[in-house]
Amino acid sequence: MKKYECVNLTIDGDVATVQLNRPEKRNCLSPTLHRNMVDALKEVAAAKCKVLVVTGSGDSFSAGMDLEQCFLEPFDDPQRFIEINTPCFEWLTHLKDFPGVTVAKVNGWAFGGGFEIASICDIVIAAEESVWGLSEINFGIFPGGGATWSYAHNMTRKQALFYALTGATLTGKQAVDLGLATMAVPLKDLDAEVAKWVANLTQKGRAVLRKTKEVYEKSLGMTFQESIGWEMAKMWELSRETNDDWIRTALKSFAKREFKPGLQSYQLTKDV
Repeated sequence: MKKYECVNLTIDGDVATVQLNRPEKRNCLSPTLHRNMVDALKEVAAAKCKVLVVTGSGDSFSAGMDLEQCFLEPFDDPQRFIEINTPCFEWLTHLKDFPGVTVAKVNGWAFGGGFEIASICDIVIAAEESVWGLSEINFGIFPGGGATWSYAHNMTRKQALFYALTGATLTGKQAVDLGLATMAVPLKDLDAEVAKWVANLTQKGRAVLRKTKEVYEKSLGMTFQESIGWEMAKMWELSRETNDDWIRTALKSFAKREFKPGLQSYQLTKDV
């Protein structure tokens, strides 16, 4: 693995952990960090990890974009402005489309771009004490660069517009109630809670994790009848890729009462 200036990357078997590492700036997203994330996520993709955990160093997840370096300094040079900010959209898109499971471990401040990163991950486990917010309105703009999409797809209209229009903050516990986070635990328990669910996910098949995400995302824009056809087509696709292992192994094992599918997983014979 490469060493990065603003990102700590570790890959341990099926699990990759990316830690945003600018603690002196509350892990604000600088041009260097954007370039680092592009390269780091390429490494993770090449390793075919099942789970990707994103977190921050120090007492912050990420306080958002580095306003000076990303916007103020290059503003009068359009070409430089584009060059600086394009990698940001590239790696955020890669994160959203990551074929494995993305887990945001929100350990502290999550503002603007940090709010967005958490919102586009599949599972969000937050410290109850973490503080979230969309502060763009406070300096005269609205959340951009995918941030509006991310909060609009997680919150109800009334709640989304309240936080976007007022710049009010919320806690990790409130983030769960608003649909932004999956669960919240005391900060002292955050590491253990994330580790528990990462261990659960790595016991699942790579292909079925990927297909589950694909089917969910596509079904959001379908009617019920359309979704039935899509789901069944993807089911047969999954069966083909895994040599019908869910029938040949899992259901036969269940018939012998060798495992309880409501409580346990089995390991795919063919995990693609």
